Amino acid sequence: MKNFVSRLPIFAVAMLMASGTFAQQYPAKPIRILIPFPPGNTMDIMARLIAPKLTERLGQNVIVDNRAGAAGQLGMELGKNAPPDGYTIIAGQGGNMVVMPHTYKKLPYDVFKDFAPIALSTTNFLGLVVHPSVPFKTVKDLVTYAKANPNKITFGSNGEGGFPHMTIELLRVMAGFTYVHVPYKGSAQIATDLIGGHIDAAIDGITGLTPHIRSGKLRLLAITNPTRVSTFDGTPTIAESVPGYDSRGWFGFIAPAGTPREIVNQLNAEINRAMSLPDVKDKLTSAGLFIVNESPEYFAAVLKSDYAKYGKLIHDIKFQPQ
Repeated sequence: MKNFVSRLPIFAVAMLMASGTFAQQYPAKPIRILIPFPPGNTMDIMARLIAPKLTERLGQNVIVDNRAGAAGQLGMELGKNAPPDGYTIIAGQGGNMVVMPHTYKKLPYDVFKDFAPIALSTTNFLGLVVHPSVPFKTVKDLVTYAKANPNKITFGSNGEGGFPHMTIELLRVMAGFTYVHVPYKGSAQIATDLIGGHIDAAIDGITGLTPHIRSGKLRLLAITNPTRVSTFDGTPTIAESVPGYDSRGWFGFIAPAGTPREIVNQLNAEINRAMSLPDVKDKLTSAGLFIVNESPEYFAAVLKSDYAKYGKLIHDIKFQPQ
């Protein structure tokens, strides 16, 4: 075989390698799912649900690695700089992929140049939650209170200029009130401080908030979906109090740019399969997520469309990039 290869033209050897003749069988070592946020947020929960399923199918350990910091920038930069060999998967979401490029003057990554979409796994809505002791029980009550008490109500989000922050800003502009923004590194910290009464309200991913809502530690006032959903039957939408309000998000998996197309396709198929397994699907849908099973091209199209959509929103509300 060695003598045969030595007699082949260089381009023929390259074609054989590209076709997998000499390529190492993938995967040949553990795969890392890089989460740019602390444990407890929606992407973390989702990744930890599917990691064992992927491990079983791929025959290699799939490890969830939380790298929080700078509203997700640290983890995204680490993912960008990882070798494009299929052994690093990055958890991407609307905030760090289509909102922050417009709300930050400079990011350490380029959404379109540095990453390859793998799979858009879920879409979701957010929840407007408050501490049970606050003097308002509906969105209308909150708006009335905030207008009567300028800059008194405190809202927590997972970082200045992130997606949840923009959902609050959209509500502020549409309802006409003022508030104090309190940024955190992740959802778990927001819930802890909200339960402790250190902040009044938050708009955040419904998945991480659900246990606290069901235990009664937090009160869910409304959801950001434009219509009511069966998983939170009886919970109104913000749009019922503030007509036209609509702010939904999504979560997906990406790879460093340059990752071989065949590996991207393989990961797409396996992630889609894992997300559709009954035990995974039931847990995620019960927490307010909607499962998506589409191609890498579909994810790329959503990314492009939402990038333009939120860019316009951020321009219209005159948000000053940080």
